[in-house]
Amino acid sequence: MATARLKEKYNTEIVNQLRERFQYKSVMQVPKIVKICINKGIGSAVSDKKLVDVGVDELTTISGQRAVATKAKTSVSNFKLREGMPIGARVTLRGDKMYEFMDRLMTVALPRVRDFRGISEKGFDGRGNYTLGVKEQIIFPEISIDKIKAISGMDITFVTTAKNDEESYELLKAFGMPFMNVKK
Repeated sequence: MATARLKEKYNTEIVNQLRERFQYKSVMQVPKIVKICINKGIGSAVSDKKLVDVGVDELTTISGQRAVATKAKTSVSNFKLREGMPIGARVTLRGDKMYEFMDRLMTVALPRVRDFRGISEKGFDGRGNYTLGVKEQIIFPEISIDKIKAISGMDITFVTTAKNDEESYELLKAFGMPFMNVKK
């Protein structure tokens, strides 16, 4: 089996590039992406339980790995929501599947976003992780526009070993993440 293109790029180019930039003494200090978490909240699932199954199927199709339904942790009477009711879907990608998904996200899906000028740099959490919100699931070519009933979004979180936002930003930029040209 061939290794993922971005994994190879990380091992050959990005490690050396970041080592020079941040003066790391060891290759082990260079930040890397640990996992990608994709989360999809389905608020209207309170009234229609089948929407959760549709959301799980869409995430499974997009990620190439079986997604699971998430359940509500607390009851909220105003939303007619009870603890334990299915309310969303999520999937966590690691290893080669993570690199394959990241490659497809950057080269195919993000350029299909309407009026795309780059992704915001405001999604960093201060600990080296980056979260990106996608408004429409139809930017992924695996989703057939004819078969979807409602357009929904999702959150994609890149969990890294970077110690701060600057290291994480440089890591994702080295992978080819299309950030806007506005510097922090």
